[in-house]
Amino acid sequence: MKSYMANPDTIQKKWYVVDADGVVLGRLASQVAAVLRGKNKPEYTPFLDCGDYVIVVNADKIKVTGRKMDRKIYRSHSLYIGGSGLREVTLREKMEKKPEWVIENAVRGMLPKGSLGESMFTKLHVYAGPDHNHQAQKPEVLEIKG
Repeated sequence: MKSYMANPDTIQKKWYVVDADGVVLGRLASQVAAVLRGKNKPEYTPFLDCGDYVIVVNADKIKVTGRKMDRKIYRSHSLYIGGSGLREVTLREKMEKKPEWVIENAVRGMLPKGSLGESMFTKLHVYAGPDHNHQAQKPEVLEIKG
């Protein structure tokens, strides 16, 4: 008896659309990352990109629990020496300016690091509103559990 190993020629990729309205950010990100990796398929292979494409709509309507809107801080540094290079932005400020980035950042952190994770991340499309321009791919609705 032989073990089945998927190869890039036999993998079929589907398109899914997820409505983020009222869904908790962490739950959404972990389930979207699992679909991007292909862990929902029986032919999952850890070293191949066998995941599906995911479209997330209504990114501006996600929920977070507790006081994370004001206490969760995203930090970035310009690499200039001294205190002037550090920038801190709260989740509330990020949601007002670029709500797509919040979901993309959460999902990227749950994908593998390196070129395999980057190729998986390119299959994620996030939109702040309810409209997207991928109707030609005929995406199926993916329900988020929890």
